[in-house]
Amino acid sequence: MAPSGGGRDSGGVTEADGTAEHGAAEQSAAISTRLNWLRAGVLGANDGIISTAGLVVGVAGATTSRTAILAAGVAGLLAGALSMAAGEYVSVSSQRDSEKAALDVERRELEESPEAELEELTGLLVGRGLSEPVAREAAEQLTERDALRAHARVELGINPDELANPWHAAAASLVAFTVGALLPLLAIVLPGASQRVPVTVVAVLLSLTLCGVLSARLGGAPAARAILRNVAGGALAMAVTYAVGTWLGAAT
Repeated sequence: MAPSGGGRDSGGVTEADGTAEHGAAEQSAAISTRLNWLRAGVLGANDGIISTAGLVVGVAGATTSRTAILAAGVAGLLAGALSMAAGEYVSVSSQRDSEKAALDVERRELEESPEAELEELTGLLVGRGLSEPVAREAAEQLTERDALRAHARVELGINPDELANPWHAAAASLVAFTVGALLPLLAIVLPGASQRVPVTVVAVLLSLTLCGVLSARLGGAPAARAILRNVAGGALAMAVTYAVGTWLGAAT
């Protein structure tokens, strides 16, 4: 009798193969989740930099009062950070509700028509490039191990153990926006009156350059284009608000 080959069955798929594939999928999902959070953090910081810089530079164009500039900057920071957090909470809560609803539907279908669901999973695996026999065997093994997880990952693209968390998203957005907003706020209030705007403009443009580099690397895009978009958007925002602030300051 030939040796069993460490648990290899007639179809040529081993328990170790399935475990390795499952572990690789979990690792890939974890990396993707971390990258998404990091990308969201960079974008949140970018928003904090541009919105706060535009606000404080505009106020600085209208008045030289450090107190007025600081009050406006702090108010903008708090309003922006809380708005970002609330927006993320609502958005991610809706996403989580949709994911849970889809999982509930899938769970009910598995209970009511398991054979049809097995055929569906087999077809999905065939669509991903597996041959019919291998897809059937893989579907049977995945179903035996955890049918709901298999359908969630293959059919819905959802990891049941890592549903979107609205509180985490809200906290991350709040922190990222606050960190980004602190830079232009400190740059505008720490120097003397004659240096405030130039120092803030330089600090903001350098920070936006860094954010552009980070976002490009995370997205696998050319850095020059991302930097140009960031710097141009920030410069335009500061130019417009400073012009309007100067005009209002002179008019009053």
